[in-house]
Amino acid sequence: MVSEISLYNALKTKLGEQDAQTIIEGIRQEVKSEFDNKKDLLATKEDIAKLDVKMSETKAEIIKWMFIFWVGQMASTVALVKLLH
Repeated sequence: MVSEISLYNALKTKLGEQDAQTIIEGIRQEVKSEFDNKKDLLATKEDIAKLDVKMSETKAEIIKWMFIFWVGQMASTVALVKLLH
């Protein structure tokens, strides 16, 4: 990876000090702009912790409803067996 200083030195020998500085500043601004645009998309530790809690709550809710449907299925199976005998 090319560091900012080595890029500046390479540009300075080809373009001159002022143009090299202008290009480096443009690159800095572009990188900063791109970072500012993307930082809202990054998840923080707090975001991940909230997601973990939400997933735990959802898992408990799914298990509860699975149990309710299982009991209902068993009741209907027992009722059907008694009806046929």
